[in-house]
Amino acid sequence: MIQNVPINTVKANPNNPRIIKDDKFAKLVKSINEFPQMLNLRPIVVNDDMVVLGGNMRLKACKEAGLKEIPIIKASELTEQQQKEFIVKDNVGYGEWDWNDLANNWDAEQLQDWGLDIPGFMELPSEDELTEDNKNKPPTIKITFETVEDLQQAEIDIVELIDRKYPKAFFSVSAGEL
Repeated sequence: MIQNVPINTVKANPNNPRIIKDDKFAKLVKSINEFPQMLNLRPIVVNDDMVVLGGNMRLKACKEAGLKEIPIIKASELTEQQQKEFIVKDNVGYGEWDWNDLANNWDAEQLQDWGLDIPGFMELPSEDELTEDNKNKPPTIKITFETVEDLQQAEIDIVELIDRKYPKAFFSVSAGEL
């Protein structure tokens, strides 16, 4: 059963094997500030001593966000061994992202804003960051594939996407370094 408790009654787990980097932590704090209802849908899991079993980073971010109360679920029925197992299993990512679905049906900047790391996605440099030589060149993108077969398969999808969304774009394929 979910219950709201004063945040200072919940203790971070001193044996938490997970860490969070500063940029990810900032995104988590932002996420909690912008979407606090998420905490009710995914409360912090504690044992009977109010030590966190699942949600140490969220607890830290909730404190940073200035929350006074947080939703918790007590896992009273778990043995000591099951608590240790929960700590790890709660943080294991079993699923994988469907990058094709994300690329075609979601906004990449919004996904990044929500905290998803998108491989190969980066912000474009500003005019000030470009060297004089590069300011006069057209914007380009380079995609590297491990095999020629991967390139050939991707070329079909890329051509279709570019023709559909960017009819004035020039597209070329090379099996070697350009």
